[in-house]
Amino acid sequence: MLIVQKYGGTSVGSIERIKAVAQRVAACKAEGNQVVVVVSAMSGVTNNLTAMAHELQKEPSPREMDMLLSTGEQTTIALLSMALQSIGCPARSYTGGQVRILTDSAHTKARIQKIDQEHMRQDLDQGKVVVVAGFQGVDEQGNITTLGRGGSDTTAVALAAALKADECQIYTDVDGVYTTDPRVVDNARRLDRITFEEMLEMASLGSKVLQIRSVEFAGKYNVRLRVLSSFEDGPGTLIVSEDESMMENPVISGIAFTRDEAKISVVGVPDVPGMAFKVFGPISDANIEVDVIVQNIGADNTNDITFTVAKKDAAAASRILESVAKEMGARGVEVEDRVAKVSLVGVGMRSHAGIASRMFEALAKESINIQLITTSEIKISVVIEEKYLELAVRALHSAFGLENPPK
Repeated sequence: MLIVQKYGGTSVGSIERIKAVAQRVAACKAEGNQVVVVVSAMSGVTNNLTAMAHELQKEPSPREMDMLLSTGEQTTIALLSMALQSIGCPARSYTGGQVRILTDSAHTKARIQKIDQEHMRQDLDQGKVVVVAGFQGVDEQGNITTLGRGGSDTTAVALAAALKADECQIYTDVDGVYTTDPRVVDNARRLDRITFEEMLEMASLGSKVLQIRSVEFAGKYNVRLRVLSSFEDGPGTLIVSEDESMMENPVISGIAFTRDEAKISVVGVPDVPGMAFKVFGPISDANIEVDVIVQNIGADNTNDITFTVAKKDAAAASRILESVAKEMGARGVEVEDRVAKVSLVGVGMRSHAGIASRMFEALAKESINIQLITTSEIKISVVIEEKYLELAVRALHSAFGLENPPK
């Protein structure tokens, strides 16, 4: 089998941990597998490099930031290759440019366009472990580029797709994907399998296990993903296409949530065409992402337009909308930044009725008021007061039978 393994910053955060990763990689190769390893910079290195840059320039050049930050991964690939060689496992390190991971020229947020497999294939055929720097590539002009947030995961999935790997294993500080955050629900259960679609929803709704971009890439190229722990053995969670998942999918696979929400209402908006664009156009121009949107039609020929944004964007959005509201003749803008979003996710929703009513009943039993509701084919999200978030998650987790069975 051809396996791509990815190790994040905490997994390679010290020489001892790098040695432990080398042992794990060597064991995988000893089982008869060809192995490509993608690594991040050691934990803390990227932040330190960024801090140094900002000591010199308030807004450093994106090109120079890519040049600087790429050195973090370059350090790790060399150290891991040395650690593998020291235990008798042949290995060779490559930067993104040496592999020739070709990207566009959008510095700090580049997108992969093409990957040259030739050098990697030669080394694999010669029995070597290939160690590749995550998070980076090179553009047509030879400039080093970086892939932005979650870039090492994206590198790993892209290499797995290009090499047609049997599996892409993402090693993290958790041992898989859980029905919800175990820090909130003690008996949250690790999932054996989850679909790409469910994982995408979980990631977009607050689950921090995998970055959205890497899951999208895996789904597009049908790369089998497995989330595993760097620090303990176990089967992890396999992320596959819906066709490859269980014939009878569970109704609900998990509960995602985020505290990082603010609710904004533009009240008394005249009920005439074009008002929604006047609200959301300036918000979009300010690069503020909008999530849940609800419009209520009043009896006085006005509407209330309510939506959520990330809490960090609430003040900027409010400032923009104050002037917009005056121009439109709306009554004003109301902001509530003590809200949270809780979401049920599951492909089984497609074939089961009554999920929403069960959700609302469980919340009603705990006297939790629902402020906003949004749905998709495999998701139901509600916005509630932030102080009730953990109570809501525990109530829903129990109501849908997601907990571990009693021992």
